[in-house]
Amino acid sequence: MSIVIGGGKHGCYAIEYLRKKGSGFIAVDTNPDCLAVKRFGLNPSPSITLNGETFVHGDLSTVLELIETLKPEYVFPTAPVHIAADLARIKFDLEPWTEAIDTVLTRLPEVVVLKAGKGKLVASFNRDNKCVEKCSMPNVCPSSQITKPCTMIELVRFACPEAFSLISYSMAPGMGALKGSELLDFIDSAKLIERFIVATVCDCHGVLDAFRKKHYA
Repeated sequence: MSIVIGGGKHGCYAIEYLRKKGSGFIAVDTNPDCLAVKRFGLNPSPSITLNGETFVHGDLSTVLELIETLKPEYVFPTAPVHIAADLARIKFDLEPWTEAIDTVLTRLPEVVVLKAGKGKLVASFNRDNKCVEKCSMPNVCPSSQITKPCTMIELVRFACPEAFSLISYSMAPGMGALKGSELLDFIDSAKLIERFIVATVCDCHGVLDAFRKKHYA
């Protein structure tokens, strides 16, 4: 069973993939009339079947509860936010750890840095162009024409080896998913430390958020 976060265009793409695989899923969206509900005829259900298709009207707090309770195989983060970081914000009392991002910046080539500041860093081998729809992430970026010297996964691990690096596994061209077990491991580990960096990365892109717990002195 998988969880699809977001019922828009990319959420529908994930649902189509899961249907072809014959895999059960729960789709979660704040809009009860989202595109996935309309396209696939999903109805809100008071009960969740692990091998069926369920729509849940809810936000990321709902997602966190579902992940911790159901322990899904995959989580498809199709909403336009850094899911791992936002789940951590919900779970813990956090504030940005800005100094940590400044340190990571010194280890990254400027050409891949899309955004940095306020405890967040976004990096991409396609910094200045629009990504190709359903891209298969070839070694030479079809938009920027940059030949990747390594994957962004490897680059982020070099620049920030201490981060919790969650891989967005390529399930199909243009679609990634997190392993539920790795997401849960991150949440469990973050309980035990006062400062941490969490990154979500694929071959082409990466986003990092640095946090410290507000009571940390």
